[in-house]
Amino acid sequence: MSDQDHDCDVVISGGGPVGLGLAIELGQRGVQVSVVERSETLHRIPKGQNLTQRTMEHMQAWGVEDRIRAAKTIPKGYGLGGLTAYGSLLSGYHYDWFKRAAVDPYYNAANERLPQYLTEAVLRERVGELDSVEMLYGATTNSVAQDPDGVTLNAAGESGAIRRRAKYLVGCDGSRSFVRHAAGISETADDHERLMALVVFRSEAFFQLLERFPDKQFYNVLRPENDGYWMFFGMVAWKKSFFFHAPVPNDTDRARFDYKAHICRAVGADIEMDLDYVGFWNLRISLADHYRSGRIFIAGDAAHSHPPYGGYGVNTGLEDARNLGWKLAAKLQGWGGETLLESYEAERRPVFASTARDFIAKFIEEDRAFVRSFDPARDKEAFEAAWAKRASAGATQGISTFAPHYEGSPVISQTKGGIPSAVGAHSFDARPGHHLPPIKLADGRTTTDALGPRLTLFTSAADEVGALPPGLTVVSLPEPVSAGRFVLVRPDGYVACVTDDPVELAKSAKAAVGLGA
Repeated sequence: MSDQDHDCDVVISGGGPVGLGLAIELGQRGVQVSVVERSETLHRIPKGQNLTQRTMEHMQAWGVEDRIRAAKTIPKGYGLGGLTAYGSLLSGYHYDWFKRAAVDPYYNAANERLPQYLTEAVLRERVGELDSVEMLYGATTNSVAQDPDGVTLNAAGESGAIRRRAKYLVGCDGSRSFVRHAAGISETADDHERLMALVVFRSEAFFQLLERFPDKQFYNVLRPENDGYWMFFGMVAWKKSFFFHAPVPNDTDRARFDYKAHICRAVGADIEMDLDYVGFWNLRISLADHYRSGRIFIAGDAAHSHPPYGGYGVNTGLEDARNLGWKLAAKLQGWGGETLLESYEAERRPVFASTARDFIAKFIEEDRAFVRSFDPARDKEAFEAAWAKRASAGATQGISTFAPHYEGSPVISQTKGGIPSAVGAHSFDARPGHHLPPIKLADGRTTTDALGPRLTLFTSAADEVGALPPGLTVVSLPEPVSAGRFVLVRPDGYVACVTDDPVELAKSAKAAVGLGA
């Protein structure tokens, strides 16, 4: 089948943040993309607010960092921190939690916080600037089929039936993914059997109360009866609105439940408020058993989903988009091989499995063990000693050790025997399979700023470089970085090779794009 028989190179089902990010990654590389998205307007539900430093590096790469920062609802300069409290926010027992700024030096951008619908608005605007991306809003995918030459997606829109024929299809269509089911990809779920409420409310009194916790924007509350599951608040609009997630009884009468009283219990005081929205979700952790079926891929919540603990959700999905995007472009443009596409699942799936196991589930388990073991009403001295121990590590809990890496990836030849994981250690060394921290260059840029569209070689010995793939960007460093004079970096900022040997460099460069032996 010729290229003329395809409407586009890649069709994406789902135009939320992950689908949009993938469309931008592909579109900026000249790949022809069609995105099918059922919602013409944005839903103003403030989920997915935390954008990590790594995600903001993606925003830099996609040309929207300044727009993202300008779109936020909290005044510039106000801190992005959080706290954890026992019993209620006003109990007197609280400590700083999840201080993301602790790892700022290892990334090329500071983190940010804004409601997901505002992030989506910025990404929609950027997609609209790319001639290579077609956005089909108001359309719902109703069938997908693949054959050896391509994929066909059919959708229903207000103006009638839509059909797109592409070389590859990516499902970015959420945790109930139609594409995942249609592709026959199963999932494994860990159902916690907890019904959770999401409430959006307005309260000037609550904002005034929170002034005692300066530079905080999210607040976790541990109550013993919740058995380790958080009740937590997040600031949405400055001095106006907040969201509140909390467990509720599984047999809750949704029409009669007193949500205001539930919120006041978590606050520890009666406050005046107006409810703008009440929704429900079931707390579960799920992971697709595969991220690919032939020419069909899945990404974001379609591939993995979990409760919004620690802000891992949208960030993990956007990392999927960045990882898959350049690999699809490489294969379509002829500078990447089939092994490169296979590496998407090999890299990203174990990282999410680790995120769910080593961070999200671990948080729940540790909090459950704490509330079951300690109670200030029963033994205040023991409780306060244990609380102080938690507080000493709370600010960097889940921050210092969350450093995803791709050791063991089939396209990173120097890490054979490793296993990709979310658990790691931040370092300023260049390490194969790990994110490259920003290193200052002589021209004032950082190594992140200098990344090219394909592989980038940072070296202090450019005259010794042998035969390397076409399209390679070579950047001079004044002195060797880490253990080698040659540091080869992928377009997503992960190190593919560190060596002093030009022959090993050439082999690793071929392997890094799936063309190795």
